[in-house]
Amino acid sequence: MSHKPVLTKEVLEYLDPKSGEDFIDGTFGFGGHSAELLGRNKPNGRVLGIELDAEVVEILRKKPLDERLVLVQGSFADLEKIAEENNFHKISGILLDLGMSSWQIEESGRGFSFQGDEPLDMRSDKGRELTAEEIINRWAEKELTEIFNKYGGERFAQRIARAICQERKSERIKTTRQLTEIIRKAIPASQRHQKIHLATRVFQALRIVVNGELENLERVLPQVLRLLEKGGRLAVISFQSLEDKIVKNFFREEAKKGGLKILTEKPIVPGAEEVRDNPRSRSAKMRAATKL
Repeated sequence: MSHKPVLTKEVLEYLDPKSGEDFIDGTFGFGGHSAELLGRNKPNGRVLGIELDAEVVEILRKKPLDERLVLVQGSFADLEKIAEENNFHKISGILLDLGMSSWQIEESGRGFSFQGDEPLDMRSDKGRELTAEEIINRWAEKELTEIFNKYGGERFAQRIARAICQERKSERIKTTRQLTEIIRKAIPASQRHQKIHLATRVFQALRIVVNGELENLERVLPQVLRLLEKGGRLAVISFQSLEDKIVKNFFREEAKKGGLKILTEKPIVPGAEEVRDNPRSRSAKMRAATKL
């Protein structure tokens, strides 16, 4: 099970971990970034790792974990509560990597990828009730058009929404393959040769809505600022423009108020070598700031 953390060198440069400092990794995944932090804040610095996906946490708990790591299954939207419950008070740095892990995309079987044929689930947290299948089969054409447009930037949002509503009259749309085929047919033949897969934008929109991704990001950022001690650092890695815009605007507003200093005038992106080595990193953007 391989998952390469992105921008690791840059994360370490901006979070600048030192011996004895405590950190929070709000999006633990398989712990690639946290392992690097733990390598630098020893002997007594700790990391609080928060992971939303219960299946991932279950896999991790079967392995030997660093005794300085506190691993918690939960949402970073509850950051302050989780930090308090686990006795993390003086925080030197917080990392949020908003990307999906390779395991979730390739092995979870929850429909995050349009490459195979999986159930239309798309929940990172199985405790959530809303699934992609529910949205696709029950939401009105107008609502589908709106989310494909707003969260996916899909040019053919209305055509795709109409095709979905037409198709589901004859049979329930249950799998990623069914949905991908509907999307392909709905897009005009002359527009089907694109740089990215035709289903990318619709799948992104569904995942954002199912998991409340943007709302959770908006909830966590003020908590991060309250938790960090003076001089504490924050790094956020986003993978699409809607997330990046939320982070950029938050940084700007707080910098104006004098609450933080922006360390990255422009977002940091992976170099050519990293993109070659890990193609999924190509859309990553990292912004960093320090609390004043």
